[in-house]
Amino acid sequence: MNDETEQPSLRYAWYVIGVLFLAYTFSYIDRQILALLVKPVRADLGLSDTQFSLLVGLAFGIFYTLMGLPLGRMADRGNRRNIIVAGVAMWSLMTALCGVTRNFWQLFLARIGVGVGEAALSPAAYSLIADYFPANKLGRALATYSTGVYAGAGLAYIVGGLVISALTNSPQMDLPIVGVTRSWQVVFFMVGLPGLLIALLVFSVKEPLRRNMAGITQTTVGLKQVAEFVVERRSIFVAHFVGFALLALIFNAVAVWMPAHFMRNFDYDAGQFGIHFGLIIALFGSTGIICGGWFGDWLATKGYKDAPMRAATLGVTALIPFVIITPLLTNVTIALVLLCPLIFFSAFPYGVAAAALQLVTPNRMRGQISALYLFVVNLAGVATAPTITALVTDYVFQDDLKVGYSMALVTGIAAPLSAIVLWRTWQPFRREYTKIVEAD
Repeated sequence: MNDETEQPSLRYAWYVIGVLFLAYTFSYIDRQILALLVKPVRADLGLSDTQFSLLVGLAFGIFYTLMGLPLGRMADRGNRRNIIVAGVAMWSLMTALCGVTRNFWQLFLARIGVGVGEAALSPAAYSLIADYFPANKLGRALATYSTGVYAGAGLAYIVGGLVISALTNSPQMDLPIVGVTRSWQVVFFMVGLPGLLIALLVFSVKEPLRRNMAGITQTTVGLKQVAEFVVERRSIFVAHFVGFALLALIFNAVAVWMPAHFMRNFDYDAGQFGIHFGLIIALFGSTGIICGGWFGDWLATKGYKDAPMRAATLGVTALIPFVIITPLLTNVTIALVLLCPLIFFSAFPYGVAAAALQLVTPNRMRGQISALYLFVVNLAGVATAPTITALVTDYVFQDDLKVGYSMALVTGIAAPLSAIVLWRTWQPFRREYTKIVEAD
């Protein structure tokens, strides 16, 4: 196939989705694995909840969000496949490097490296996928790619749980080259190094012909033009970014601190909870995001020009009672059961989040606007959600056992606000969809 002139087949397009899904899955394994290691890492490095939250959130999230902007611009100008390959290789190596760190600052710097590498993936992937699929199949395609979030987070907990259980009787090991290593450090080697094979697999993907140029003839679009485009359509983009940022805050607060809540209040060990929580995230998160994408596409077939935003708003609204009730329960069985719809509905809106942006953005702006979206969403979710929750625990409730109360307070405020903000995009989205997609 000639990359510049021939349109790839739908079968090949789904192959690309499969490869990018694997990359996204590994990115979330490497990103999320630290949350399950809260107990041994805090003990070995002598950290508070707030300090640990900086490793999980700020160290990774700040550079993940900041680097996404220039990498998004690179995705609009260059070969998106090669950008993704370089990113996968970098974050995999930096995850493995976490396994040789000996103090807070070394681990902090390694987590920064993981964030920089992972910033290369989604802006380039969103743009690339949008050139492989027609508009009426884009929602399900991006939703399938995005299941990597939940498959990866779930596998992070499952693999971490299994490894922790297996190494319970071996708190440290003497490994070649690196020497004496704690069991939690071994986990980083096991999840990081296989990512190098994924980088080779991504290299097999062909760069597609760019489509949906929407009147833009330049090979590059400057930051000024992107800023003007966003400002002119701020009623869509600001509400989209803020609404999904609040949703990201919810998921990351739950993903990081729910393990600690169960281990502290229900006497779960890390290995056991990791397996249970991982299965819930992988199954119900993946199902939720796929259902969200298909539901958005179904609404589109019924003539709703605001289908993605309508589907997202309904999903967030359904989430509200579960984020408030679940962390406050004292019965472990009921809490585990309600975690299932909580994860399902927190994932559901993301099935249409990326598709909505692609549908109202010209091709040569997609990488940069996707990066701007990820910047806002991950600044709120990845970088700040763990720390906001930890600060409430440390300084409001002043009791490690009250981390569930902190989650209920933070997420119980964020969910209704998210639903309101997303609802406000419906009318302007309909107007812009008609202008860009139907006129193209």
